[in-house]
Amino acid sequence: MLILSAEQISKSYSERILLKDVSLSISDGDRIGVIGVNGTGKSTLLKILAGMETPDAGRRIVSSIARIDFLVQEPDFEPGMTVLEHVFSGDSPEMTLLRDYEDALEAMHDHPGEERYEKRLISLSHQMDLKEAWGLESEAKTILTKLGITGFHQDVGTLSGGMKKRVAMAAALIRPCELLILDEPTNHIDNDTVDWLEGYLARRKGALLLVTHDRYFLERVANRIVELDHGTLFTYQANYSRYLEMRIEREDLEQAAERKRMNLFKTELAWIRRGARARTTKQKARIDRFEDLKETKAEQRAGMTDISLTASRLGRKIIDLEDLSKGFGEWKLFEHLELHVLRDDRIGILGPNGCGKSTLLNLIAGRLLPDTGEVQVGDTVRIGFFTQENEGMKEREDLRVLEYIRDESGVIETKDGSLSAAQMLERFLFPPEAQWTQVSRLSGGEKRRLFLLRILMNKPNILLMDEPTNDLDIQTLAVLEAYLDEFPGAVITVSHDRYFLDRIAEKVLVFDGLGGVKPYAGNYSDWRDAVRREAETSSDDNDAMDGSGKGNSGKSSMKETGKIAGRDSGKGLNHGLGKGLSKEGGTPLEPVVPVSVPKKFTFKEQREFESIDALVETLEASLAEANRELEAAMSDFERLPGLLSDKASLEAELENAVERWAYLHEISEAMQAGK
Repeated sequence: MLILSAEQISKSYSERILLKDVSLSISDGDRIGVIGVNGTGKSTLLKILAGMETPDAGRRIVSSIARIDFLVQEPDFEPGMTVLEHVFSGDSPEMTLLRDYEDALEAMHDHPGEERYEKRLISLSHQMDLKEAWGLESEAKTILTKLGITGFHQDVGTLSGGMKKRVAMAAALIRPCELLILDEPTNHIDNDTVDWLEGYLARRKGALLLVTHDRYFLERVANRIVELDHGTLFTYQANYSRYLEMRIEREDLEQAAERKRMNLFKTELAWIRRGARARTTKQKARIDRFEDLKETKAEQRAGMTDISLTASRLGRKIIDLEDLSKGFGEWKLFEHLELHVLRDDRIGILGPNGCGKSTLLNLIAGRLLPDTGEVQVGDTVRIGFFTQENEGMKEREDLRVLEYIRDESGVIETKDGSLSAAQMLERFLFPPEAQWTQVSRLSGGEKRRLFLLRILMNKPNILLMDEPTNDLDIQTLAVLEAYLDEFPGAVITVSHDRYFLDRIAEKVLVFDGLGGVKPYAGNYSDWRDAVRREAETSSDDNDAMDGSGKGNSGKSSMKETGKIAGRDSGKGLNHGLGKGLSKEGGTPLEPVVPVSVPKKFTFKEQREFESIDALVETLEASLAEANRELEAAMSDFERLPGLLSDKASLEAELENAVERWAYLHEISEAMQAGK
């Protein structure tokens, strides 16, 4: 069943084009992951599809029987509403009945024994039986509990921002709908909750559309990926790993086409520079094609390039935590923690929300004092702290993007030499025109990317990262991970992103939420596998992993862990996506052997030369038309294979024709020179 269809949707803000003739259809059973660089319009697309924003052009068609629910990044709540009241909000008959039942139950609790309340409760109980709504009530409370919320009658206004997001998520999950839209659902929830949500959505009936940076989540939940890139939507009928393969294939084709365009561009450029003596029709056509090639070249898509910043020199002593304890009143986060950070350490910190992970980073950064113990930091240590809140940015939101970076540093040293703040901003996907935008006008993801650049501009040699993956797009995360591979200092990160921890961590510190902290040598998946193995072999070990004991007098130490052998032992992904990636050197290039060009045409070549320009133009026009048909049919999976095949054939023909065109024109030029 087709639930929703968007046709030729366009949306702009001032000069900024977010969506350009975008089309998308969503049917029952679709589980669509939306990816793209921050600021490209992913959230805007979701809001248009949900009916919350109006496009500048195009139309949105929704099935008459389809219900749509949308979890936004920053949900709003009515003042004075309780958790259950919000979860049971909505206009569906089931939600209305559940609200009435909860009200009657509350009234019965406040007025025990009164007949009118008893009668109302009995009547509503009967309606609950008829509509089989008991399962919804039970499921709602189960979902809330899984999300860490047990105060069902608590005023939502008293909750923290993260807890409010969880309440909104519970409401979105429980309301009956044919299409559920989720904008960054994995932000601000811990690893175990992400695991649970992943399984819940995989079992859920109906269609799903979501934006997330969690690559394991996309791999296991999505069966279709749509990528938003410079206003254009590319559709892949695949999960995340298959999408990566298909995108590589697509980019290979684009690069091959670009190489052909560049070769043609160079030849045309040389011809234009020599000048045309007579403005014949053929020469005019070549000049026009040269202008088209220049325009095409200028429109090539940009991507975030590798980060190659230098770091300050780091001495022998790094960071030592000695017998560290911290709590707030009677609430003890951890006790007797010992940690000795080595120069190349990559440490991931895991645990439920509120267990002290961020507190530990603040202790290391010197922003908090321990209750007992000591934090010793080496004299040469220069800490860069990538906080959750983009610290200090709010006070500078009136600055322009360029001013915000220059406020930290105007020039930065890289492995390739010095780069100005403006040049670094371009590497971080802030083109010159965007650098004069006020910080306050950036999207959440763009602000996060800008804050990361400011941290790196300070040349830290130790990185503390508190939930670095929140609001960062997948492309930025991939570049950040590659940078951390080469970073010449220690990295300590708190993250709920399982892929990121697998990619970066060589050791993990696991907070159990009961005051215990346990070290483990390996990445996130290594630790999870060890937990499962221990649970299978020993119930005693299982109890220990649940936090029932703290080992030797509650002490946690990584001294025994030692240095993981080799910098690459924890790199790459031993589990899940990306397995088998390496940094092997390429095959040495063979020397180019110059090809001799004949001094004159054969009879056949003369005839071919007279028609080659027209042939190239015809093939270019056919390929342009094939591209238009392909873009229009991105969601038509019956036509798509045939169109892709036709396009590949045209590209091969054009490649041969362009090569032949260049060869024949070289002969022509040699003949002209010999006259």
